[in-house]
Amino acid sequence: MRLHREGFTIMITTGLVLLALNLLAYYYLFSDNSTAIILLAIASLILFGLIVQFFRVPNRPLTIHEAQVIAPADGTVVVIEETDEDEYFKGRRRQISIFMSPLNVHVNRNPVTGIVRYFKYYPGKYLVAWHPKSSTENERTTVVIQAKNGVEVLFRQIAGAVARRIIWYVKEGQPVEQGQEMGFIKFGSRIDVFLPLDAEVNVKIGDRTKGGVTVIAELK
Repeated sequence: MRLHREGFTIMITTGLVLLALNLLAYYYLFSDNSTAIILLAIASLILFGLIVQFFRVPNRPLTIHEAQVIAPADGTVVVIEETDEDEYFKGRRRQISIFMSPLNVHVNRNPVTGIVRYFKYYPGKYLVAWHPKSSTENERTTVVIQAKNGVEVLFRQIAGAVARRIIWYVKEGQPVEQGQEMGFIKFGSRIDVFLPLDAEVNVKIGDRTKGGVTVIAELK
């Protein structure tokens, strides 16, 4: 396991701030109260541990297959439905949505290998990630990758109520590899994936996914 590149600065800053708070509390507030000092130290360690686990990037064998769509994120499948995709396709598509809680790995990965045909960033609101309007009103990005067989897969990084920063590493015209890191969303968020109607969905509502590993659909 390693830490995401965004995590090092935050981890060091958090560690220094917590250390300073503990020292100040010891010298000026709780010097004669060992119980309070111990409780503060435990709370600080728990908070530091949460920061470290949030930015972790676990080592795992990636699933690579041209006919398969791989989960772009760790999380829970919350939506599987046929819907209108009005931004790029202007038509009916099959949508699979994955909700990422603050306890999940928040690295986002390319679901297929291909060329980035479309990319756009939208500033927006910070509704809770499971809100129906979060897909169209929250801060988000839209990425379309054309796979080697010509099929285009669209997916969106969507910020949640706590997540206030979306990071991406892709741009239009860029070749990308399945499972390769394409971005990061901080502290709770959602990924929507839009597939052709004839794609065979391999997951169901409530399933837990592993980014870069779980096969969420098969392309025809």
